[in-house]
Amino acid sequence: MPDIRNFCIIAHIDHGKSTLADRFLEVTNTVDMRNTTTQVLDTMELEQERGITIKLQPVRMQYKDHTLNLIDTPGHVDFTYEVSRSLAAVEGAILLVDASQGVQAQTIGNLYLALDQDLTIIPVLNKIDLPNADPEKVSQEIIHLLGCKKEDILMCSGKTGEGVTELLDEVIKKVPQPETTNTTKPPRALIFDSFYDDYRGVIASIRMIDGAFKKGEKVTFMGTKAQAEVLDIGHYTPKLISDPVFENGQIGYIVTGLKELREVRVGDTITHTNNPAPNILNGYKEVKPMVFAGIFPQEGDDYNSLREAMDKLKLNDSALVYEPEHSQALGYGFRCGFLGMLHLEIFQERVRREFGLHIVATVPSVAYHVFKTNQETLTVKSPQDLPEVQRIERLEEPWMSVDIITPENYIGNVMSLVSERKGQYTTTEYLSTGSGQRAMLHYHMPLASLITDFYDKLKTVTSGYASLSYEFKEYKKTDVVRLDILVAEEKVEALSTLVWKDEAFRIGKQIVLSLKETLPRQQFALKIQAAIGGKIVAGERLSAIRKDVTAKLYGGDVTRKRKLLEKQKKGKKKMMAMGKGKVDIPTEAYLAVLKR
Repeated sequence: MPDIRNFCIIAHIDHGKSTLADRFLEVTNTVDMRNTTTQVLDTMELEQERGITIKLQPVRMQYKDHTLNLIDTPGHVDFTYEVSRSLAAVEGAILLVDASQGVQAQTIGNLYLALDQDLTIIPVLNKIDLPNADPEKVSQEIIHLLGCKKEDILMCSGKTGEGVTELLDEVIKKVPQPETTNTTKPPRALIFDSFYDDYRGVIASIRMIDGAFKKGEKVTFMGTKAQAEVLDIGHYTPKLISDPVFENGQIGYIVTGLKELREVRVGDTITHTNNPAPNILNGYKEVKPMVFAGIFPQEGDDYNSLREAMDKLKLNDSALVYEPEHSQALGYGFRCGFLGMLHLEIFQERVRREFGLHIVATVPSVAYHVFKTNQETLTVKSPQDLPEVQRIERLEEPWMSVDIITPENYIGNVMSLVSERKGQYTTTEYLSTGSGQRAMLHYHMPLASLITDFYDKLKTVTSGYASLSYEFKEYKKTDVVRLDILVAEEKVEALSTLVWKDEAFRIGKQIVLSLKETLPRQQFALKIQAAIGGKIVAGERLSAIRKDVTAKLYGGDVTRKRKLLEKQKKGKKKMMAMGKGKVDIPTEAYLAVLKR
């Protein structure tokens, strides 16, 4: 069995993980560089377009008689679940820090995840070739964070390739080899990712823990009890390459042929059907969605197609949580749970691009705990599920522990922004000393303050220098009401939202103004209103398209003109009265409200 090293790269978003991975593939001759592109491991079109990693991606490299299994991970806080699954499949992690930006919030968040898994950490400074790089200052931040020595920090440039071979040597030297067991032991493999292939069924990404698998063997999924035959097994380069035998310590894929998507679950254990392992492996913590939104097909006939699309996306995006939902206005759809607004945005794009479906997303909300007067408790994820006010004893909303890293001269701006969003200050700690030092501010904040535009506003008030990381803390008592939106005096269910009572007027005004700007004008004047119960708190009027009915007149008495205008006026009233005043709300209007 060859010497194996399993490791991943963790970092804040845009610190150069995928570029460094490209250099690894180049140095180890894993891919043919004549046919390669930049960010080889970012295989999705969306990743290439946005320049961010959305999905973890494994790849095997051969270097100096060693087999190196690398997993490239995302950096954004909304894809933390991808990172945590990657960490459970490896023994070491490269902690990558941009030498020009320094330690950021998600650097620290991902580091804590790696320390929880007891991984070997290799600190690395990237982008040392940039003119504004400050390796000395950033090294001090890493020493402050890890308590390591300065000589333990490696310097490299993913762009130029400087220091990359030294980094691979360090991985071989410091990352421990996987524990080797007797290959006669009943095999066990952990599923850390999966995707669907139309011809070969579900393909699972696995980390072999015990024993070995061969092509043609019968296997059992210990959690779901499903059984399958190993149609193919092998490793990623990042293409799928078959192996005759797949032994413990290796990372790769297994082709199951299963078409029933629910039978393969991330975190499950695969074993032999004839020689089963006695114990299931520790899987992953249940993912906790933070943001909930209703997802409905624009065309009612597309419901079954949407359900199939959701099942396939769930295979490839384990953080997605969904359950069927019915809305009087929008028909049948799903109530979906996401880890954040970027996660929701990426999901909508993937449904449109990968499955050709057009969907309507309702206004996102968080999950509230409702304590009713009859001692019953329930979790409300949708504004429509909120009971009547007189039946509610109290409401609780989720609060988060928030870490914000910012240069010291922006601390005042950050504090005033967070206080506007009902945040509670806890402590400040400084990451560096001397001029241009940076501080990490610790806050407790309601999740509802974070999910819409908080990150954008934070970047604005700090000229783009701040970074943000958050995790769930607890539920606290709150005063929330349902804000309904009426268009042409008809309630638009998809635009209903749960808001704090003292913010209802401001948010209602914002929504009606954004609708006024995005709704197409009609043949009649359009009322746009925000209401709490039967009380209107904000309203706007979109004037009618004025058709010039007097254009055909020439000469004659002015009363002829007046008569035509009166006739037009009566026609508009009649149109409203007969129900022809129903307004189709375009997707752009929903999106404008989501991004208000």
